[in-house]
Amino acid sequence: LRKRAQENTQHMLEGMMRLMPTAEVGFLGMVRNEETLEASTYAERLPADLSGRQCYVLDPMLATGGTLAAAVKFLTDRGANDITAICLLAAPEGCARLEQELDGLDVPVTVVTAAMDERLNEKGYIVPGLGDAGDRLYGVVG
Repeated sequence: LRKRAQENTQHMLEGMMRLMPTAEVGFLGMVRNEETLEASTYAERLPADLSGRQCYVLDPMLATGGTLAAAVKFLTDRGANDITAICLLAAPEGCARLEQELDGLDVPVTVVTAAMDERLNEKGYIVPGLGDAGDRLYGVVG
């Protein structure tokens, strides 16, 4: 699953780089534990000081909101003071959790999503969602 998430984000990054070709790119690899739904960091390649930088977080699916909230907190701990998250799909529960977990943060966080889906299922997946976004990107399913 981690490989698929990286591939999905890579496609989003290619599009962003066409829009902002001079942007510096960092990497924050986070994964959601499918049982606890909590996020953990498995890799990062970012400057130690992000003060004064506009940061964009590319997250294909804003499902439970935990991973994105953890990513935003990671960036603000490094000094980021303006963050925009770009997601393909979002669930209302994830947006609500993100808003709750970031309440009181002195950093503006903007979430841009292509679509707001109906809800999360009992496993924390977006419904109706896209199915496996990686399979769709690579033409494995229709």
